[in-house]
Amino acid sequence: MKRGFLKKSVLASLLIVSAFGWAAAQESKTIKLIEPNKKRGLPVMEALSVRASVRDWSDKELSLQDLSDLLWAANGINRPESGKRTAASAMNAQDIDIYVFMKDGAYLYDPKQHALIPRLGGDRRVEITARPGGGPGGPPGAKPEGTPPAPPAKPEGPPGTPPGGGPGGPPSPAPIQLILVSDISRFSRGEQALKLEWANIDTGIVSQNISLFCAATGLATRPRAGMNKDLIRSLLKLKETQFPILNHPVGYPKGTS
Repeated sequence: MKRGFLKKSVLASLLIVSAFGWAAAQESKTIKLIEPNKKRGLPVMEALSVRASVRDWSDKELSLQDLSDLLWAANGINRPESGKRTAASAMNAQDIDIYVFMKDGAYLYDPKQHALIPRLGGDRRVEITARPGGGPGGPPGAKPEGTPPAPPAKPEGPPGTPPGGGPGGPPSPAPIQLILVSDISRFSRGEQALKLEWANIDTGIVSQNISLFCAATGLATRPRAGMNKDLIRSLLKLKETQFPILNHPVGYPKGTS
């Protein structure tokens, strides 16, 4: 009896939390981004000379101008007469969507409106970019529950790097997390394996746009494949044809005020 009551209580709590998150998203308003400043930043060759992957970010929030410019540079419309983008895509399928996770929730970047459309309330930035652990919901080959924990891993990276701070470790918090998702249903032909290959290539092009924009404007980022894809799919209610491929934490370098 007690066990049944406990299960019902837990289920009710989960439903309330889920409903609250989506209610918050519904209350959030579309964020109209501002006209991108196409004159800012370093020349391309200079930006390439300073491009680097960064792991630590300042607490300073991005301005609306920063966010507007970043998303336009990543995959915005640069030829309004044809609707074509700053990032090339196979067959001009424009298969890459950018989801922006911030403190107040998650948004979908709409290039046509140059706006952020609310998708989810609440701060889920850390959860979505953490690698899933073992047990239910973990990656294929994960150890079942009850398996003794493995010994602590040695710190990765140069001396003084905190545990988990080396390559493959969890990132330090950044003001925004960009999740790059490919919808392969937008490709007009091809077998699934080929569509997934195109999806990965197209994601890489958008990722490089993000990296170069950040290098040119004093922002910091790095491309990451590690993330909790199952959780992202669930939170964003993605279709079977939508695949989260990369994420980019973005902010100012640590020490910026």
